[in-house]
Amino acid sequence: MKKLIECVPNFSEGRDMAVIKQITDVIEHSEGVKLLDVDPGAATNRTVVTFVGTPEEVIETAFQVVKKAAEVIDMRHHKGEHPRMGATDVCPLIPISNITMEETAEYARRLAKRIGEELHIPVYCYENAAFTPERKNLANCRSGEYEGLPEKLARPEWKPDFGPAVFNAKAGATAVGARDFLVAFNINLNTTSTRRANSIAFDVREKGRVLREGDPITGKIVKDKDGNQVYVPGTLKAVKAIGWFIEEYGIAQISMNLTNISITPVHIAFDEVCKKATERGIRVTGSELVGLIPLKAMLDAGRYFLGKQQRSKGVDDAELIKIAVKSMGLDDLKPFVPEEKIIEYVLAKDQKTKKLVDLNLVGFANLTASEVPAPGGGSVSAYIGSLGVSLATMVANLSSHKRGWDDRWEFFSDWAEKGQKLKDELLFLVDEDTRSYNLILEAFGLPKNTEAEKAIRKQAVQEASKYAMEIPLRVMRKSFEAMSIIEAMVAHGNPASVTDAGVGALCARSAVIGAYLNVKINGSGVDDKIFVGNILAEAESIRRNAIETEERILRMVDDTIEKM
Repeated sequence: MKKLIECVPNFSEGRDMAVIKQITDVIEHSEGVKLLDVDPGAATNRTVVTFVGTPEEVIETAFQVVKKAAEVIDMRHHKGEHPRMGATDVCPLIPISNITMEETAEYARRLAKRIGEELHIPVYCYENAAFTPERKNLANCRSGEYEGLPEKLARPEWKPDFGPAVFNAKAGATAVGARDFLVAFNINLNTTSTRRANSIAFDVREKGRVLREGDPITGKIVKDKDGNQVYVPGTLKAVKAIGWFIEEYGIAQISMNLTNISITPVHIAFDEVCKKATERGIRVTGSELVGLIPLKAMLDAGRYFLGKQQRSKGVDDAELIKIAVKSMGLDDLKPFVPEEKIIEYVLAKDQKTKKLVDLNLVGFANLTASEVPAPGGGSVSAYIGSLGVSLATMVANLSSHKRGWDDRWEFFSDWAEKGQKLKDELLFLVDEDTRSYNLILEAFGLPKNTEAEKAIRKQAVQEASKYAMEIPLRVMRKSFEAMSIIEAMVAHGNPASVTDAGVGALCARSAVIGAYLNVKINGSGVDDKIFVGNILAEAESIRRNAIETEERILRMVDDTIEKM
């Protein structure tokens, strides 16, 4: 598995698209990275760019875009609503997969060193790449902004981490860091007052507001024994926020950076701002995402708002995203396109291999019936299993909305969520079974001219054959697991849908037995008999239990029908 990191440089130009394109062209022409998003803002005069790739390629590309920005942006003429100190204002690296934060921080420091030494730009390392606690906070590094750099650079305590302590009038200074996935989230207000927007921002942001004696607006600022201002913390952890007026939209916004969405997710931030705004006589009208957001964050938001409505959360991803978008008004200012705003969907657009599960019913049936050997029984078994658990999930969702059962919605919602998860796993296995077959073909296609090549080929064939046993075994496990949901819906679900659950049991049992046949035949090519024996023993146990469970479920279905 490749190591992947994301880079989200912010450039101090959001109006001249020709300048922005010169910068993004560098990314698009770089090997090993993918440009995910370009988000210019006219009012802020700032563009947030997102790209992802393997670490070495990412830091090389990041260096080149910082270099290009220093060439095409002149900070002496820059004006904008957002705090900034350089042509490339900030350049954070974010670990995405198979890489630790510590490793990512080292890459950030390597990048910062090169920017400072080769481009002669003062660089401050922040967040997890910071060398001192004081510089972890980006706001501290950027204090004084561009205009304050000459005086700041002259102070020993603000000597850059890399590069000269000399004012670069054209490029300014740059902050390079390593951080967790940050969601830039703006909440729209029905006011034009920046002061009122700031008041709400201070209510919620972790830093809070300055403590004053007596009157909270005009009272004397309270200081501690060291002469530092004392702050009253806000209500949200891991949140930075300010209020501003956006001329482009004609409204004030709360501009938020959610620095750890596992602590404060977007939906909690949104609801808390709604609460604080209402207390001040202001109404939230919607929100917008700047840059990309992880899929999980959107799904969690959808479940949260469905839960508030006491509705089943066991619906598919598309429905959860729709609920999240509508609940937070993410389409208030412009359309919210999941394929352009959700990071996993943006990456998926580049997949060159079409998935079986993306075919329609007729297409899947026609391909199965064609002369190609895959999809075969393994993929079909996985698909049958997904249909079985989908029927059980449908019964759970219908039961959660049954009139008179309002106090049981959460019980059925929990079952429906489990069903959705199993459905998604089985749909993944539809394609994975065919992929495992193709891995065997690829292994047999390896050269075998020398003894070394023969050994490599044999090893590849064995590993692929083992994997081809493991995949249908996973189908068996998940299909049998689905039978617990099916049985619960027969026992407790809406009696009017009992036959749907019964058909689900038939599908699940068929999936188990069909996958069992694939486990057995794929094991014939594996030399490791202990491995084969262990797999077959588990598979046989699941097969027997599935048959017994199906018989029990069908008896329950018949009993329910007879009582109707």
